[in-house]
Amino acid sequence: MAMHRVPGNIKIALVLMAFAIVLGLLVYTQSIVQKLQEKEHRYADLYVKSLEYIGSEKASDNPDLTLIIDEIINKIDFPIIIADPQHVPSASKNLGVDSTLTGEALTAYLIPERDRMGAKNPPLALMYQDTIVTQYVYYDESDIVRQLRVLPYIEIAVATLFILVGYIGFSYIKRTEQANIWVGMSKETAHQLGTPLSSLMGWIELLRSHPDTPANLRELIDDMESDVSRLNRISIRFSKIGSRPDLTEQPLLESLTKSIEYYRKRIPQKGKKVDIILLPVPDVRVRYNAELFEWVLENLMKNALDAMDGPNGTIEFAVSVSSRHVVIDVRDTGKGFDMRLKKEIFRPGYSTKKRGWGLGLSLSKRIIENYHRGKLYVVHSAQGRGTTFRIKLPLA
Repeated sequence: MAMHRVPGNIKIALVLMAFAIVLGLLVYTQSIVQKLQEKEHRYADLYVKSLEYIGSEKASDNPDLTLIIDEIINKIDFPIIIADPQHVPSASKNLGVDSTLTGEALTAYLIPERDRMGAKNPPLALMYQDTIVTQYVYYDESDIVRQLRVLPYIEIAVATLFILVGYIGFSYIKRTEQANIWVGMSKETAHQLGTPLSSLMGWIELLRSHPDTPANLRELIDDMESDVSRLNRISIRFSKIGSRPDLTEQPLLESLTKSIEYYRKRIPQKGKKVDIILLPVPDVRVRYNAELFEWVLENLMKNALDAMDGPNGTIEFAVSVSSRHVVIDVRDTGKGFDMRLKKEIFRPGYSTKKRGWGLGLSLSKRIIENYHRGKLYVVHSAQGRGTTFRIKLPLA
């Protein structure tokens, strides 16, 4: 049974949805900023016209002059610089200039601000009798416009943080649920195997000790006992899932040899001629749990055998040592797969075989990474050219 999962599509959809929301907020905020800029431009133009009116002859006869000063000129809340016809600044408003600055010091301070304002907005000419330029007015954005410009980036940062925290929380819950399922299934399997195994071991002992047992049957009893012992080891392995196993410092060669010899005896039963090669192993000791580690090796060999379409093939074990790790490469000459699936094959339930639950590699990765603080991953694979799995374990 082949089971395929495509969880990446849901994640991509959620990311695109979040991106669309953020983009919508950005566009909406920018439209508000643009409207406020246009409004401030009109206010700046009105400010200039008000100054022109105050300097005209008509202003002396207008009783509403105080109203113009109070309601227009004094209420301007964005930065303004007043410059002479040669664009030399002489005064400012809402710029926060030190009151002690006067004369050339004030001009020197205002020139960079004038240039910055002029780069954003062209200066407005203050005219006398509509013909003579008496002053230029430079203006900048108000604080509220600047804050609104920054707001979308704050929204993006908050949305990104929210999505990240939500994703981490969701992933943690998902991993916890998967771990609980693994533990529950493993404990229940070990419990269910315990009773019939005890019964089988009792029957084997009874047959061996019974005087009427034929001699030829006694030879089969030894094979039965070996298989029952094997089932008992599997039960012990399942019982260790979910609890912290004991890690013992021991030679790596012993477990490699034991697992390889076990599978060499059983390959003819599968109707294939597969050579399992163990290259020279360095004299290295590693802290690991032999029972669980040998389970991983057997899973990798079984996976390699299942991947071989033809009757012949090779499985090769190569061990090397770095400054901090021992590296075990398991190479096969099977059919391989697309490297884009190198993460998918470790997901529970993922299998490319017609009959398979997709649990072997997932369980192996959990044993190596969660219990031994190592790494299990695919180094190389190509369709028709085999696969190389790599196990990295920390040195003792």
